[in-house]
Amino acid sequence: MGFFVTADTAGTEGGLAATALGRFRHNPKSFLKLILLGFTLVGLPLIVALINSAISIDRLADQSRKAVYQAVQITLASHALTNEINLMERSVRQTLILGDESLLEGYFQAHTKFVKTVTNLFQLSSRTEHKQMLEQMQSLEVALFKKVSTASQYPHTLNGLVQGFAPLLDSARSFSAVGYALIELEVDEMQNMAGHAHAVMVWELFALIPFAIMLALGFSVLITRPIRQIDEAIRNMGQGELSKIVRVDGPQDLMYLGERLDWMRRRLLKLEEQKSKFLQHVSHELKTPLTSMREGADLLVEGVAGELTVKQQQIAKILRSNSIQLQKRIEDLLSYVALETEKSALIKHQTNLSSILNVVLQDQNLAIMNKNLNIDLACTELMIDCDEQKVRIIIDNLLSNAVKFSPLGGRIKIWTNKVDDSVQLDIMDTGSGIDKIDQEKVFEPFYQGRRRPESHVKGTGLGLSIAREYALSHGGNVDLMQQKIGAGAHFRLTLPMHDPESFS
Repeated sequence: MGFFVTADTAGTEGGLAATALGRFRHNPKSFLKLILLGFTLVGLPLIVALINSAISIDRLADQSRKAVYQAVQITLASHALTNEINLMERSVRQTLILGDESLLEGYFQAHTKFVKTVTNLFQLSSRTEHKQMLEQMQSLEVALFKKVSTASQYPHTLNGLVQGFAPLLDSARSFSAVGYALIELEVDEMQNMAGHAHAVMVWELFALIPFAIMLALGFSVLITRPIRQIDEAIRNMGQGELSKIVRVDGPQDLMYLGERLDWMRRRLLKLEEQKSKFLQHVSHELKTPLTSMREGADLLVEGVAGELTVKQQQIAKILRSNSIQLQKRIEDLLSYVALETEKSALIKHQTNLSSILNVVLQDQNLAIMNKNLNIDLACTELMIDCDEQKVRIIIDNLLSNAVKFSPLGGRIKIWTNKVDDSVQLDIMDTGSGIDKIDQEKVFEPFYQGRRRPESHVKGTGLGLSIAREYALSHGGNVDLMQQKIGAGAHFRLTLPMHDPESFS
């Protein structure tokens, strides 16, 4: 039987999907963009630090290159100045001694080179001290040059000018000494700059690496959170928990996926409601005519309509037995619907567990006799606070399961124990047991294992599921105990002796 959604519902859901899709198109924030943004922001500080370090190293290398070039040029120029001054003095002395005016030509050539060297030094020097000493040296040389030019025609007048070269030579030597000192100062500054650049790089690493790690952790949370939310939503829907609204935070495409998952959740809820209504209606519709059939079969067996032959009695008993089995299957369906809709309230009072077990055995007596089963019963008087009807259904489902899977002439063992403040009821048959693959799913609704009994009436796969749910609602449980292969099935019902809610 298929399930359908009304046009209004489909239109509403289609409108929600269209709205979500429209928002996705207008604001296309994708999961890929979030990942790229995360990588960018995590890598950006490290890239900035790398670029800054590269710039600092390049600046330091450039300044070092300039300082070395400047030092070499100043050193060479200082030697050149000293040589030119010595040449100028030698030319003046030779002219004074030999009285030959042509010898002053060497002086003027040395003077030209001196002026050129001083001009170059002015361009090279960036220090104020250098430039002041050059200006002082230049002024001394210019004064000497004027005097030598004036006295060039009278060599004997050069005698007083020879002594003027001594201060100029001392000034050149002082300039050379200061130049070396300034070079050392430049070297110290470069070392300080290198140390500063190293310290900055170290601090950048210590500061930016934790910052990058924090950014990476933050973006990992932003990236993994919507994935975890989607995984949780899928897991909840897979486990049948459809009441939780699916909400996904994050990029727009994942938010849209979350909206589609929530739409699926609402669709599944509606299908569950339709299924529950269908089972409820069908169960009620079947229960009324089946009750009449069972009553008619009972009247035939009791001979109310007249004496029956042996074959007729056998047929009537088969009708009654199968009508009882069908009624139990319908009651299972109704119990399952009640559990699904959470309308199965517990009405607890103190009851003797052995009396409940005796009632169930009486109800199952016909099926037990048909299969010629032996019942080993060891049940002590145990009083428990429970809903008698629900516990009877639990035991009836466990016992009917044992009867169904027991072979002809088999044996069913039933015993009870008191453990602390709980009671345990064990039911073990001698059938083929439960396949290892089926053991984890045996309590799931509508699940039927690979090993099925030969019977006229097939089960619904709800008995064990309903039994466990009723046991859980009492604060207990139904467990499948481990058995040897081929040794039959062993179920244990555990129930608290006292109502836990009465002590709250």
